[in-house]
Amino acid sequence: MLNITNSGIDVVDKLDVDKVPKGEISRFWLRVVNDGMGEPIQVPIMVARGKVDGKTVGITAAVHGNELNGIPVIQRLFNEIDVENLEGTIVGVPIINVPSFLRKKRRFIDGTDLNHIMPGKENGTVSQIYAWRIVEKIIKQFDFLVDLHTASNGRVNSYYIRADMSDEVVRKMALLQNAQIIVHNPPSDGTLRGTADELEIPAITLEVGNPNLFQKGMIRDGLTGIYNLLGYLNMLDTEVEELSDETVLCKKSYWLYTDTGGLLTVHPSVTDIVNKGDKIATLRNIFGDIIKEYQAPERGIIIGKSVSPVNQTGGRILHLGIIKK
Repeated sequence: MLNITNSGIDVVDKLDVDKVPKGEISRFWLRVVNDGMGEPIQVPIMVARGKVDGKTVGITAAVHGNELNGIPVIQRLFNEIDVENLEGTIVGVPIINVPSFLRKKRRFIDGTDLNHIMPGKENGTVSQIYAWRIVEKIIKQFDFLVDLHTASNGRVNSYYIRADMSDEVVRKMALLQNAQIIVHNPPSDGTLRGTADELEIPAITLEVGNPNLFQKGMIRDGLTGIYNLLGYLNMLDTEVEELSDETVLCKKSYWLYTDTGGLLTVHPSVTDIVNKGDKIATLRNIFGDIIKEYQAPERGIIIGKSVSPVNQTGGRILHLGIIKK
């Protein structure tokens, strides 16, 4: 029986791609911070470095601890990659937010959303320091970044991209993912993607399905998009797989919220297009009486939606993308 442990894997204080052996796949534990007992909290890193120097593409996952689909995307890529035919370097970080992953929680241990405070602070709170060291020790090594996410608890997502579509390089990266929907998002938004963009590292966020589980179809789609990017960058000799259906481009998006509490039913499915005035949700009290119905405020496409019936005042209904004309 095959028995593989984590022993024998080098522990480093900072990623240095130039010191990784060429023509090999290497694994590291990277020390980020120490826990309350003084023990190191370490992030797993995989590096595939070709024999020929070139660009460095970083692929990150689990910035939120319950967003799991990105992990097998990275694992499968590194299981399949042939470094003999790779030009440049691929860095895979299957878990960014290790403390939250271990707790099966979305937010960091101090209750902060790690993807709202990037690039963090060198001398800040628990979450700010963690975020800052992730950027300094890992992200600054990249020439391109694909950050893999999923929906949050009680919600489902389409397969969609967040990207600064005003940047031509980022735009091409987004289109290569063959997503159902692309939402224009400028940088400077506190996200890992936005921080990379500010550092002049072209970056996209790839939303790969739903939280707390592995979805084979979403994992396959995410992997295809990454292969498309590697082929486009001439890092691998692989054909770009074209999307059969046209990707929907959105100039912006926003969430709709309830203004009272009750049991919520959201009627459209993800990727459905709704028109202004269409009924999108029904709210009932605990006796089953309809107390509120919600209509679409304008025409758009359903990017994601709530699937949890229990909905307090101010709860999310659906994520509406406004289609670019």
